[in-house]
Amino acid sequence: MKRRELDGCPITGVLQMLGDKWSMLVVRELVTGPKRTMELLTGLDPISSRTLVGRLRDMEQDGLVERTDFGGNPPHIEYELTARGKLLIPLLESLRRVGLTLECNECEDRKQRLGAYCEYCPKLESFEEVERESVPTAPSRRSRDDSIVLL
Repeated sequence: MKRRELDGCPITGVLQMLGDKWSMLVVRELVTGPKRTMELLTGLDPISSRTLVGRLRDMEQDGLVERTDFGGNPPHIEYELTARGKLLIPLLESLRRVGLTLECNECEDRKQRLGAYCEYCPKLESFEEVERESVPTAPSRRSRDDSIVLL
């Protein structure tokens, strides 16, 4: 875990950890469970793969996400929130509420632009339900593997 040393204030430390444009959006994408790198890229469009991988590495170093490498060709890597990362869910919900109050965006804007609500959108389910439930266990690799097997 990186040590934040500027002025010793916990607010400063967390802002150094999460204060960039993408960190909380990565958390938003991982709220519903583990995701592969390409799934994160799709959900976070227009992030570049280089930026995403950099943020994921930093977040892994900070103990917010866990990286699991299943090996294979092509590589099968998944990221999921750690228990420490799940502590950010109430902050994510607070940001959503403030965004709605300030009329920054509406859920309908996303649906119109991208064709669907976020999979954790309150229109589908509330963050409180996700917070109370444990993150669903990932299906076995076999049921999720979308590789083509040639015989």
